[in-house]
Amino acid sequence: MKVTPLEIKRQEFKKTMRGYDTIEVETFLEMVSNELEDLIHENREQKDKIIELETQLSDYKNIERSLQQTFIQAQETSGKSIENSKREAEIIVKEAEVKASQIVEKARLDFAHVKEEISQLKARKESVLSKLKVLLSSELNLIRALDIDEDGNKKDPSKGTGKEHLEIDEILKRL
Repeated sequence: MKVTPLEIKRQEFKKTMRGYDTIEVETFLEMVSNELEDLIHENREQKDKIIELETQLSDYKNIERSLQQTFIQAQETSGKSIENSKREAEIIVKEAEVKASQIVEKARLDFAHVKEEISQLKARKESVLSKLKVLLSSELNLIRALDIDEDGNKKDPSKGTGKEHLEIDEILKRL
């Protein structure tokens, strides 16, 4: 049975001749009633505080769970990001290697082509020089044949011209 402070204050006892001092009993009951009222009030405040703290604790637990989930997601995202970055880096390196090998292969082909062209140009030069030597040699023989005068003596082509006599044989040798 619960007793309230008001019930304690209103409690009346039977009066007997030799009983307790009524003023002392009433004073004690008043004091007990006040003390019980204070305790009830304090108990309510404590219960309210407990409810408030339990609510906060629940909120904090929810926040903690959210933070843990966020942290786990951040770790997963970070891991995936690192893996993606590594894959992208590998792809870039492979593409660079392929491009480099293509550039090297193109340079080799260009080098071979230029080398072939140089060989062809050298061959053409030799051919032209050879033909030119033959032509100049035949022309020189013709000139020599024409330079012999009627007496069988050789004519001097630089007479009267003031020019030095150049030997065509020397020119041919230089070529």
